[in-house]
Amino acid sequence: MNNIKNSKITVIGGGGLIGSHLVDLLAREPVQEIIVFENFIRGCRENLQESVQDSRVKIVEGDIQKTEDLRRVLVGQDYVFHLAASWLLECVERPREAVFNNIIGTYNVMEACRDAGIKRVVYSSSASVYGNAVEIPMTEDHPFNNRTLYGATKIAGEQLFRAFYEMYKLNYVGLRYMNVYGPRQDYKGAYIAVIMKILDRIDAGQPPVIYGDGLQSYDFIYVEDAARANICALKSEAVDEFFNVGMGTKTTIKEITYLLLELTGSKLEPKYEPQGQTFVTHRIGSTQKAREKLGFKAETNLRQGLKKLIEWRQTKLKSVSS
Repeated sequence: MNNIKNSKITVIGGGGLIGSHLVDLLAREPVQEIIVFENFIRGCRENLQESVQDSRVKIVEGDIQKTEDLRRVLVGQDYVFHLAASWLLECVERPREAVFNNIIGTYNVMEACRDAGIKRVVYSSSASVYGNAVEIPMTEDHPFNNRTLYGATKIAGEQLFRAFYEMYKLNYVGLRYMNVYGPRQDYKGAYIAVIMKILDRIDAGQPPVIYGDGLQSYDFIYVEDAARANICALKSEAVDEFFNVGMGTKTTIKEITYLLLELTGSKLEPKYEPQGQTFVTHRIGSTQKAREKLGFKAETNLRQGLKKLIEWRQTKLKSVSS
């Protein structure tokens, strides 16, 4: 197991959903320094307001498109987490920008890590590389059945890491997240996820909408578990491998809608509308490899996680309205 005691760690994209929770968890470790490298386009300072109270946590504004920013911040660092990326719908709306961020930006990170002598990189990939399930649960050997630009950029990132390992032996491990949710998730704007859209409707006294039959099924994992998987990956002996990060539990959109209605105490009944464009309709990951090689197992079940999300969201909405 890799010993991270007294190490210096940079979290690229540390102001985002998973990244900020990762910074919180790293602050509980006996590390010497935690640098958050962030351009604050997607991530936000508010997500880091607790962690920056720790004197070891430092924020450095920069962009993975600027190699000089990366080279400057990585001097003397030991480990790197690379979470910065354009998200799925951003890839749809701004595809060229997404390609530069997710592919060229990732190459810039790898090159800077190689030149800085970084001991290990943990790369955030995505279960989007799989596309729709050919078999369930999806193991890490599941074929790349992706048809989205976001998934394509993550496949490219994975292949770049494989190639860099062959060429330069850059030590890395990659994580393929299933559907991550939890506090600090977007609760407003153009890219809010299905859970938040359902809660928006409930708050407005409107019935939540289920598209199609609601039997689309996914693997939901609580954000703090996803963040903890990063630390397990950093400490593990695994090298040049990718791992699913999920609960391994199948949950349909219909099930999660009714669970949210129950947890909010709502008496509303969902309404059904025809299904429009859906990127993926079934995706549940196998957790066996991560459990065996990383020692990672998700601990927060869906009911517990959704209760925490709802509580956080209500606090946020109150602060916005006041």
